[in-house]
Amino acid sequence: MTLIVRKYGGTSLGSVESIKKVARSAVNAAGQSQVIIVVSAMAGETDRLIALSGRLAATPPARELDVLMATGEQASASLLSMAIADLGHRAKSFLGGQIRITTDSNFSGARILDIDAEELTKALDDGFIAVVAGFQGVDRSGNLTTLGRGGSDTTAAALAAATSADLCEIYTDVEGIFSADPRICPDARKLKEISYDEMLEMASLGAKVLHPRAVFLASKYNVRLSVRSSFNERPGTLIIAPGENMEDVVVRGITCEKDVIAIRFIGIPDLIGAPQKIFSSINEAGIDVDLIIQNSSTDGFTDLSFTIPKKDHDQALALCRKIGGGLGAVNVESVEDLAKISIVGQGIRSSAGVASTMFASLAEVGVGIKMLATSEIKISCIIEQALADEAVRALHTAFSLDQPPDQAETFPNK
Repeated sequence: MTLIVRKYGGTSLGSVESIKKVARSAVNAAGQSQVIIVVSAMAGETDRLIALSGRLAATPPARELDVLMATGEQASASLLSMAIADLGHRAKSFLGGQIRITTDSNFSGARILDIDAEELTKALDDGFIAVVAGFQGVDRSGNLTTLGRGGSDTTAAALAAATSADLCEIYTDVEGIFSADPRICPDARKLKEISYDEMLEMASLGAKVLHPRAVFLASKYNVRLSVRSSFNERPGTLIIAPGENMEDVVVRGITCEKDVIAIRFIGIPDLIGAPQKIFSSINEAGIDVDLIIQNSSTDGFTDLSFTIPKKDHDQALALCRKIGGGLGAVNVESVEDLAKISIVGQGIRSSAGVASTMFASLAEVGVGIKMLATSEIKISCIIEQALADEAVRALHTAFSLDQPPDQAETFPNK
């Protein structure tokens, strides 16, 4: 018998009727497969718990906050198990500690170290539907931990790897992965399939349907992933290893990430180790850095720029001005209201003319490029946020992403 892992997010479990619908779907699937269900907290529950903690403590202890946050998923797992049992099928709920999802001790952002799936496998072999509380585990000291944003996606992919599942399905409020955000591009197409690498890039570049850690785990352990809707039975998007024909589609999708901030060090003396001092301090502060641009100079001074999320602006700017003063920089400033747009596709690595098409398309709609970064399968540009939607639509048309794959524009091989 095949084994499938299904993950349901908060919007899929937002009401009693929604939970009953998930239960019916799980029972139907159990007629053909062994089934593990991974659940998030019900919609709005995590925000409610965070607000409650804030009313009691200005800075809640990290350990206790994780204990509180994990209760949302615990409630979902229990309620869904009850609903399945009410339909006449056996179900058993599991918390992260009960199936021993062992993590490090980084509260609110723990990483999975190991999974002991013995109890889970035993329940499946005994005919139960296993319902697992996502987003949580325990460290080696027995402390309850949570996995951070997208943690239930990560739980599902990790369990699929640990149990050698045939398929891991991520059920959410969208039908799959699209060529662009349909809210920006009404003619965006749902993708039938996408490679792990492409999905990892898109998830890291602003496509929030699936968390990058889940994609990384799926890629590492060759787990077949599918993203599909909780609200209809239409096929979703399959995320798999690259196939022979995947490079025939040069650009798979366009992503857009808004609320980007650029920090600029102006006139840093050319000292050996200056970048290391800057970025080690930023890393210690827990600030995520994205694009980095360093301009070489011949007069003994260098300019260095990098991007960060908007939420880290005040902390990062204050820290960087302190660092800049120590290094003797002429100035440290920030640039707000930026966006990052990216084109992603396996075929970029083997096709000529992709970059020139991107730049020409942006120029035609009056979009200037402030920063640029490339890899084998992506090209990213930092632009003014006010022009982001227009830029995405222009690129979507330029690369024929509104057309079926066999009608998309082709580019010569490099």
